[in-house]
Amino acid sequence: MNFGAVITDAEGLRLTPDEKKLFREMNPFGFILFARNIESADQVRALCDDFREAVGRNCPITVDQEGGRVQRLRTPLAREWMPPLDHVAQSGEQAERAMYLRYRLIANELFELGIDSNCAPMVDLARNETHPFLRNRCYGSDPKMVSRIGRAVAEGHLDGGVLPVLKHMPGHGLSTLDSHHDLPHVDLTQEDLTEADFGPFRDLNDLPMGMTAHLVYDRIDPQPATISRTMISLIRKTIGFGGLIMTDDISMKALSGNPEEIANQALAAGCDVVLYCNGSFDARARVLSTAEKMSEQAQKRAERALAMRKAPQELDIQAAEAELSRLMGGQVYVG
Repeated sequence: MNFGAVITDAEGLRLTPDEKKLFREMNPFGFILFARNIESADQVRALCDDFREAVGRNCPITVDQEGGRVQRLRTPLAREWMPPLDHVAQSGEQAERAMYLRYRLIANELFELGIDSNCAPMVDLARNETHPFLRNRCYGSDPKMVSRIGRAVAEGHLDGGVLPVLKHMPGHGLSTLDSHHDLPHVDLTQEDLTEADFGPFRDLNDLPMGMTAHLVYDRIDPQPATISRTMISLIRKTIGFGGLIMTDDISMKALSGNPEEIANQALAAGCDVVLYCNGSFDARARVLSTAEKMSEQAQKRAERALAMRKAPQELDIQAAEAELSRLMGGQVYVG
């Protein structure tokens, strides 16, 4: 049976009986954790077990653990990191290795808790006008440099047994608005975008999973990329991304309409799976019912993505931390 075409969340620290029943019946592809779902190591492991027991398989469980402002796991469960852009600047010419080690350590933290996916690398290009909600989460402004660092970040995850999610396709760095609240527009030609913003995504088009951007590229299509058949086709053909395409959270205010309508639009546009977060129980049930099962092609891409989950390579944590400290001039963590 095909997976349900949704990644969703839970209300609290453990699944309720109603949530267990819903997930057992609807079989969502995977789940995502937020701060409200995190209290202690044992509790997170138990919640991950709840998710997997409910669907009867080793489903992927993801999280936003970029480090810096966006990290759901905090001390004492995880290291506190400086923003990625600051980390890259601090490590200078050693940025690729430093970012590999950063995310190899993050992957180790996640895997130990039962989390086997992370919404990173984020290879959007930073510009002076990039909205503050995004800018210091970027790795830089040069496409080739961002590609190299993005590759290192992805390899750090994969070596730690964690699936990376490439975001935000096909590029969010030109946004001057926060898509959690507003719909950003980009007024560049496809030629200009192909030379710059699309580049890192093209260079990383072999990664297992990718996330869309809630952005309108006015000179290409009037619809936000997440619900635009034209833009999803561009991601597939121009960028060449062959992995599983998931939406960014469809509850974000950049998209208009109710969640069921948006889910239908995203899947009709060519997304493989819908990410729906922070809704009520009834709203989650409606989205799961509306999205139904993955298409045959989406199922194949999902299975290929899951096949890239490997047992973690052995990691000498003390040696990794010592090397990272040397690369960073001793300034590694915050707090």
